[in-house]
Amino acid sequence: MAKLLYSVTMSLDGFIAGPGGDMSWLTPYLGPNPYVDELIGDIGSLLVGNRTFRGDDPYKDTPSEGEAFGGGWSGPQIVLTHHVPEADWPGITFVSDFAEAVRQAKEAAGDKYVNVLGADVARQCLAAGVLDEVLTCVAPVLLGDGVRLFEQPGGRTVGLERIHLSGVPLASLLRFRVLPAG
Repeated sequence: MAKLLYSVTMSLDGFIAGPGGDMSWLTPYLGPNPYVDELIGDIGSLLVGNRTFRGDDPYKDTPSEGEAFGGGWSGPQIVLTHHVPEADWPGITFVSDFAEAVRQAKEAAGDKYVNVLGADVARQCLAAGVLDEVLTCVAPVLLGDGVRLFEQPGGRTVGLERIHLSGVPLASLLRFRVLPAG
């Protein structure tokens, strides 16, 4: 059965996007990463938030613009949105219900990972108890403002168990298993 993996690159001060969802800060840190490149082969589907899907692309103005992982992955994408478009998008399914989006993404992934993209969708997955792992690439930069990796008004502690730690020239990689609440 598919597991849900939230993968993200974060600045050292905890931001995954700059102000207004700006992703241009990420471009210098998209260098080779053998660990991530190998993991991409284990992804069966994407569960993507609407803001991430329609947002800024770190591959903007390159041949890889608009491609998942800069063209390193292709497959079914489930976009969670309150505004399902009328037009069809090849390979992309728009779903307005969270539980249904998770179900479809897991079904599409088979026995591979559902890769979660977007802070709000990841937060919803944590709240629902369906997120299994978190992979964070920490880039050597301080953004100072933007979208946080995880933000829970009023606070909530989420236990994690580290299952991988490594580094490449442009990032440090941390992979965690999400522990059951309680």
